[in-house]
Amino acid sequence: MPDDYAPMNLTHHFLIAMPGLEDASFSRSVVYVCEHSERGALGLIINKPAEINLRGLFEKVDLTLGRADLLDQPVFRGGPVQTERGFVLHDAMRGTPQGGQAGRREVATVDEEGEAEGDEPSSYASTMAIAGGLEMTTSKDVLEALSHGAGPQRVLVALGYSAWGEGQLESELAENSWLTVGADTAVIFETPVVERYDRALGLLGLQSWMLSRDAGHA
Repeated sequence: MPDDYAPMNLTHHFLIAMPGLEDASFSRSVVYVCEHSERGALGLIINKPAEINLRGLFEKVDLTLGRADLLDQPVFRGGPVQTERGFVLHDAMRGTPQGGQAGRREVATVDEEGEAEGDEPSSYASTMAIAGGLEMTTSKDVLEALSHGAGPQRVLVALGYSAWGEGQLESELAENSWLTVGADTAVIFETPVVERYDRALGLLGLQSWMLSRDAGHA
């Protein structure tokens, strides 16, 4: 790591891919950063749908989705790591949801098995608390709650996640691969998928035509 490296914390921020970032997973992507520390960063891509919706995902795990408002919502390709595993980004829960069991709020990171780690009480068995009023759950009980018509009001379900090792994200920022901006949950949960990239740029007062491959990061 460079000697002049300055620690930063981009938790609850968006990473917006610059035009020069041509990686197949991240080109024109918006990543919501769930955790960022000196050990690295973890996030979910919020604007790249997979070829399955929530109705189909629930059928695959032998559950019936009990929320009509979510049936046709797409599942997202959250990133290239553990692409067979589900990650549910949702509003923070209070108490025990209908159909769920009281558990622990996991507040550190996702470990090598894709489980969140930590020690604060929460509604689900394996949940990472995120600044900004959101949580990310990796345990099946959140899906079971949704199958009973309960669970979080706003959810984004992704297969796989995005991860950066120590200093890696900082290096990519220095290479002008990403723009950064504080996250707006309306972009995650209420904005049509095809508009999320432009809406995230709009948080910086930018439009996509303004970007060049050589522009710096915000």
